Amino acid sequence: MSAFGGRAAGVYSSDQYDLYTGNSNPELARKIARYLGRDLGHAEVFEFANENIFVKIEDNARDRDVFVVQPTCRPVQKSIMELLIMIDAFKRASAGRITAVIPYYAYGRSDKKDQPRVPITARLVADMISVAGADRLLTMDLHQGQIQGFFNIPVDELTAVHMLSNYFKRLNLEDLVVVTDLGFAKRARTFAEILEAPLAVIEKRRQGNLDKAEVLNVIGEVKGKRAIIVDDEIDTASTLMEIERALVREGVTEIYACATHGVLSDPATDRLRTSEITEIVITDTIPLPPSKHLPQIKVLSVAPLIGEAIQRIHRGESVGALFGSDMGLVQEMILLDEETPRGDDGHVVKPEAVSANR
Repeated sequence: MSAFGGRAAGVYSSDQYDLYTGNSNPELARKIARYLGRDLGHAEVFEFANENIFVKIEDNARDRDVFVVQPTCRPVQKSIMELLIMIDAFKRASAGRITAVIPYYAYGRSDKKDQPRVPITARLVADMISVAGADRLLTMDLHQGQIQGFFNIPVDELTAVHMLSNYFKRLNLEDLVVVTDLGFAKRARTFAEILEAPLAVIEKRRQGNLDKAEVLNVIGEVKGKRAIIVDDEIDTASTLMEIERALVREGVTEIYACATHGVLSDPATDRLRTSEITEIVITDTIPLPPSKHLPQIKVLSVAPLIGEAIQRIHRGESVGALFGSDMGLVQEMILLDEETPRGDDGHVVKPEAVSANR
C-alpha cells in the first residue's frame, strides 16, 4: 500500500483488462478501443440538474485491470471531477488495478511557485488523482517533466514528438529549421534530429499572468529556411503569433507549426485563420470542435500509441521500447480530418487557392 492508498499491481493475464471513458474525449477512447480490438466498458457518467456528477459502472470490475481514458480538457473542472469519481467508483467496485489515462493533463503550467502566495495546482491535481484511488498514470507530453515527480504512483509519459516529426519527414521539405522555446528544447532536439535539421531557440518573456508572451530573440540561423515551430500545446496562439512575426522579420521562407495538444482557446482560431502559417499539425488528445477545424489544421491520432502503451502496461512490458527503432508500426498516423489539399510538390495548397480552382 502507498501513502495514498494505492495497491501494488502485478502482471495480469493477456485479456483481463477493460477500457472505459468519461465525457471529455469519448471519440479518442473509441479509437483506442478499435485499435486494441476491444469494446469500451459500460458506465453511466452524467451530471444532475444541480451540477453534481453521477457515475455507475455497469460491468463487473472485480480484480480487473481497468484503464480510464479522460483527458482533463474543457470543461476542465467537470472533466477532473468525472475522472476522480470514476476512479473512486472502480476502487469501491474492487478493481484489481486502476490506470488513469490522461492524454492532456490540465494545470500543467502551474508547476512551481513563480510568484508569492500562489498554489502549485499541478501537484494538487496529482494528489487528488492518487487519493481517489488510481494506481498509475498514463499521459502525454506534460508541460514540464518534473510533474511526474508530483505523483506517488508510477507515471508513464508518452510523447508525440516522433509521430509529429515523422509526419513532416514524409513531406520531404527542404532547407528546414526546427524552432522552439527553451521549455520544450530537449524534446524539440529529438524532433530536429529525426528531420536532420538544425534547431533554433526562441527567447521569450511572459507578461504577468496574461496568456501573452513577448519574443525577445531568435537564437540560431533561420534566414532563407522553412521553419517548423514545435511546442507541447497551442492555447490562445498568442505566443505562436509572436514567434511567427519574429521569424518573418528574420527572413524565413515558409512557416509550419505543430503541437501535441490543440487547446485552441478563443481567440486562437481567429489568429490562426489570418496567420502566415502554412499548416498547423496537432493531435487528438483534445477533441477539436467542427467550428475550430480550419483548412490549415491537420489532426493526427494518438490512439495507436496510447493503445500500444496500454497493452504493454497490462502485460508488464517496457513502455519506453515504443520509441525504439523496432516499433515503427505505432508511429503510423490516423488522419482524422479530410485530406489536406496539396500541390504536385507535396506542399499545402492555401485555402484561397483551393477556392479559386472550384
